[in-house]
Amino acid sequence: MYRIRIGTGFDAHAFCEGRKLVLGGVEIQGYAGLKGHSDADVLSHAVADAVLGAMGKGDIGKYFPPNDPKYKDISSLLILSQVARMVKDNGYQVKNIDCTIVCEEPKISLHASDMKKKIAGALEIPSDIINIKGTSTDGLGFTGRKEGIAALASVCLRIV
Repeated sequence: MYRIRIGTGFDAHAFCEGRKLVLGGVEIQGYAGLKGHSDADVLSHAVADAVLGAMGKGDIGKYFPPNDPKYKDISSLLILSQVARMVKDNGYQVKNIDCTIVCEEPKISLHASDMKKKIAGALEIPSDIINIKGTSTDGLGFTGRKEGIAALASVCLRIV
């Protein structure tokens, strides 16, 4: 059996007026929120999918279906907390997480440290094994047209 497992995650949501913008568990003031069943936190969703993928357990839709009313407006940090429980229950340990948020705005570097702390807290891991960065598409695609935000995450798990 391999001792190291790698997973990738991706999520994207369109902007939606009248909602708070939450990225990595951090509420970012001055921007429209994202449309989704939960809080639409694309970063937390990408991380959850990457962790679940590394364990070979599917994706967040399998455990938190978007048509289930009990998950309406749920904090994605709660989703990450439940995924963290699965990591422990299945004998894994998170070794590192690398994330990229794709958007024209907000400026991710201003919030990355707080996002790392929130995600680390939800997953019960040290924040120094998480990397969060932002990039733009220089006006190309739906993120470039400022229609929404996307996020990608890679996770390395170790079997303990």
